[in-house]
Amino acid sequence: MAPGLRSPPGCGRGQGSRCRPAGSPREWGGAVKHCGTRSARRAGDESLQILVGSDGDNLPLMEMGTCKLETSHQWDCVLVADLQTQKIQKKVQRQQQFLEKLESKGFQFKVIKDRKKVFFGIRADSGIFDLYRTLLMKPEDPGPRAKLNKMNCIPATTRIRIVSFVVNNKMKPGETFEDLVKDGVFETMFPLHEGEKDLKKKWARWRNMFRKQPIDDIRNYFGEKVALYFVWLGWYTYMLVPAALAGLIIFLSGFALFDSSQISKEICAAKDIFMCPLGDNSRRYQPLSEMCTFAKLTHLFDNEGTVIFAIFMALWATVFLEIWKRQRARVVLHWDLYGWDEEEEEMALELINCPDYKLRTHHHSYLNSTIILILSVFMICFMIGMAHVLVVYRVLAAALFSSFLEQQVTTVVVVTGAVVHYVIIVIMTKVNKWVAQKLCNFEDPRTFSERESKFTVKFFTLQFFAHFSSLIYIAFILGRINGHPGKSTRLAGLWKLEECHLSGCMMDLFIQMAIIMGLKQTLSNCVEYLRPWLALKCRLMRAHEHGRESRDPDLEEWQRNYRMNPVNTFSLFDEFMEMMIQYGFTTIFVAAFPLAPLLALFSNLVEIRLDAIKMVRLQRRLVPRKAKDIGTWLQVLETIGVLAVIANGMVIAFTSEFIPRVVYKYRYGPCRQNRNFTEDCLKGYVNHSLSVFYTKDFQDHGRMEGQENVTTCRYRDYRNDRDYNFSEQFWFILAIRLAFVILFEHVALCIKLIAAWFVPDVPQSVKNKVLEEKYRILREKMCFSSRSTDV
Repeated sequence: MAPGLRSPPGCGRGQGSRCRPAGSPREWGGAVKHCGTRSARRAGDESLQILVGSDGDNLPLMEMGTCKLETSHQWDCVLVADLQTQKIQKKVQRQQQFLEKLESKGFQFKVIKDRKKVFFGIRADSGIFDLYRTLLMKPEDPGPRAKLNKMNCIPATTRIRIVSFVVNNKMKPGETFEDLVKDGVFETMFPLHEGEKDLKKKWARWRNMFRKQPIDDIRNYFGEKVALYFVWLGWYTYMLVPAALAGLIIFLSGFALFDSSQISKEICAAKDIFMCPLGDNSRRYQPLSEMCTFAKLTHLFDNEGTVIFAIFMALWATVFLEIWKRQRARVVLHWDLYGWDEEEEEMALELINCPDYKLRTHHHSYLNSTIILILSVFMICFMIGMAHVLVVYRVLAAALFSSFLEQQVTTVVVVTGAVVHYVIIVIMTKVNKWVAQKLCNFEDPRTFSERESKFTVKFFTLQFFAHFSSLIYIAFILGRINGHPGKSTRLAGLWKLEECHLSGCMMDLFIQMAIIMGLKQTLSNCVEYLRPWLALKCRLMRAHEHGRESRDPDLEEWQRNYRMNPVNTFSLFDEFMEMMIQYGFTTIFVAAFPLAPLLALFSNLVEIRLDAIKMVRLQRRLVPRKAKDIGTWLQVLETIGVLAVIANGMVIAFTSEFIPRVVYKYRYGPCRQNRNFTEDCLKGYVNHSLSVFYTKDFQDHGRMEGQENVTTCRYRDYRNDRDYNFSEQFWFILAIRLAFVILFEHVALCIKLIAAWFVPDVPQSVKNKVLEEKYRILREKMCFSSRSTDV
């Protein structure tokens, strides 16, 4: 038997272990499981035993291979298995084989059970971390002894990262920990929450919502990747302040003109202008004056300041990213990670895990790329198809609600359609994640970071279409393919397609944006917090009812961590994705919803503390990841910035009334005909923007209410009153719309490029510090070389 390990007759005595009476395994109630190991086979006639006794019983802590007793309580991670697995010999053997492989790599373990679970405390030998230091030390670094002294203390985040990598990666020959979890051999693995009291006090509290985040403490506890997420989120929230103020000013400026707008005055006074019925079941010619309130509300966000605000947001998005790059450079230099190489780190971890590791080189398959592209396009088409499902719902809902909500049917359909869209988003998010994972598995990325990057691109692309396809439909398609009164386009030849609100399509887009953002920022945040909070409370209540407190401090700590909500590879990824979608809503259709930055600001103030509380108080500890930037998310942000310029330009040109108002003012209005005209130049715009339809051309005109007094009705379009074809004004305005889109996008993109050039990505102070460090190293090398020559 290896020294330091005693077995019955006798008993294992370690930290917190209790003595068992001598006897056979049968007399111990089956508490002793015999599992052969490499050490035992060398001994020839003895075996290593995993002792699983009653609550709190445990093995002496063994250094695998030498089996020396240890007294340290520091554990890098804990594996958990169901107690029932100890009754299945095959699963016990697989557990033992897995632990033997960890033993061969220099790991120590401790086994304790409670009433339902078996816990395996895992700790790596210091030799593993010495190897890590050796592999990542640059040969040309001066003063290797000083370098070693500097790195002598291994941070807990580094220990956990290395141990987690080794445990989760395939051990050849053998199977991965994930395979064992799928087969029920183990249940989970997690690092322990230790030393988090300062973070709970300074960071993970609602009362600290307006306090500065302790970024260095977050980095020292959760690693650089999590810390960079909170650095980015904090900076994004800070930069939302000017955007929110600008949007609020634009919105409030509409209030200043709430009653003085010429267009609103004309609509409110147009009691003798009747609008054509929108739906099949509507039998009433609605006076335009009934749209008075909606016209005033529309002017709050569809006014002359909309264009300026859209250009401002394009500039804001660029400045935000450029200053973020500078902020990141400062933080990374402060953490001494400016020259850190992620590929080198991953190769070092692979070599620690398997000294015979063979390098996987970069490869590219045009066949695989073609298949992935085809599948991705298919999924995008499916997302667009889901938008058509929403269209079908709105058409059918309009037909249903019009029978008992004649006057407010359009508003009700828009509101319920937005809620249905939100439900579709929640469902498709799960589908999109599964599809993106399968596509990544098919592509077979070389490393974990490469897999994460490819997964990010695929998942975000699918999520973008899931979130924004219906908004694109409302902004650019709704009401434009419907034909005209008397000859409407119908779905399946039966149901008339939905029209825009009588006050304009901007109202539909505004309502859709407001509801989706409101639900995502309130309902989603409530669910995000309450679900893990309630789950943790339920587990604690069940544990308090069914079990007594353990007298083993290790077991007590492991149980506390186990009861917390589980985390996975996507935990931080999901937080990033949530913020990217919010950033898209904040920028892409901001011209239609200038309050989006304000809602995002309030949401982020809550989100920072919500995420902090989740990570520290409600969830198991995330496995720390090293990073020097936010990775592919930066390219996602830049892509959103470009899409925002295009989308906002098209919203102003095709969805809002900005272009028709300008064209009327300078081509058809009274100011063009009479330069001495002293009244508002938009006088008569409402009558000019509405086409005429003769009610006698309705097939069922006789069934309309008040039809004997109405000979013409009006509808929003530019058509002549003879054959109802597009008028000359329609084609002229369309040309101006297209010209505006081209001009707006070029001007906005030029501003973005100038801003990107004007603000350097890396501050000069950071460049100078890096330059000084290189100079210092060269000087030390030169001095060292001179002393060697003299000797």
